[in-house]
Amino acid sequence: MAVLQAVRARLRLVAVAAGALALVGLGYALYPRHPDLRGFDPRAMARSETAMWRHYNERRYLFLFGDLYGNSRTQYGFSPWDSAKIAFAAARAAKAFQPSRSRSAAQEALPYLEDYFGLLARATPVPFDVKAAAKAELDWWQARRENIAPQTYGAMIARVSALLYGRDGEKLREAGVLRAEAMAFRDASGESMTDAGWSTIETILTKAYKILKREVASEPKDM
Repeated sequence: MAVLQAVRARLRLVAVAAGALALVGLGYALYPRHPDLRGFDPRAMARSETAMWRHYNERRYLFLFGDLYGNSRTQYGFSPWDSAKIAFAAARAAKAFQPSRSRSAAQEALPYLEDYFGLLARATPVPFDVKAAAKAELDWWQARRENIAPQTYGAMIARVSALLYGRDGEKLREAGVLRAEAMAFRDASGESMTDAGWSTIETILTKAYKILKREVASEPKDM
């Protein structure tokens, strides 16, 4: 009988400890943070985006989710819970867009992009139009697929940045075009893409994010 009571006492202790740990974990995941889309490190962003492109092209959506989650947590400072929601919305948008073969079919990704930008809104230096940002993002995704010149859809990428950061100008366009040129390099390489090619992409993206970081680091002016 004494042994049984001791076992029960230990089980109660384990249950209390497990409950306490669960509460601590839940509090950590849900505790409000002060995220900032300007807080990113350019090299880390370039590394992460290169990995995302690889995983997207290989249809490894679970890995893509992990990349997106890591960005939100480490680069923008979102809570674990919000980071998971952001990653889920972005991964669903990518998954919905990838098999589409027309502009009308590509609209399937739009609600997920609206969710994504709606979540990002807490971390932007200025209020912005979530629906306009989602539409602008989808527009450049489609433009890239239609073999429009990188200079053209790079300017469309810059438009998304302008909405998010509350500023506009040549430097944002330069950063957008560099990202587009990295994508064009990836597209031109096709199935012959190598590790060296991915390193080239990372180098281009690092340059793009350094320009963007310098441009958005200070407080935005009225557009």
